[in-house]
Amino acid sequence: MKNKKLFKITFLDQGKTLELYARHVASSALWGFTEVGDIVFDQQEGLVIDPTEVRLREEFGNTRVLHLPIQCIVRVEEVQKREPLVIRDAVSGERVVTPFPLAPSLRKP
Repeated sequence: MKNKKLFKITFLDQGKTLELYARHVASSALWGFTEVGDIVFDQQEGLVIDPTEVRLREEFGNTRVLHLPIQCIVRVEEVQKREPLVIRDAVSGERVVTPFPLAPSLRKP
């Protein structure tokens, strides 16, 4: 069986830097966009659950093709193996994990 290429896509979204893994990356038919398809998520099941993986799977799990504006893409890398997904604050670069959205009344001013 031929090994399929694996790409790590780092992009900006709503003040955060997100990483996703996908098997397909190409110029989109939509001018100014990059097409990301066949998004890869960790298939392991067990007692340890990665909240970042869960959050990204909830947001992109049913996505067939993601069209990203080229100005929000930070990097596209062809990699040999998949590593844990990361969500970072776009300004500070610190890891951000917010598994559940906070109600507006609970957010700090």
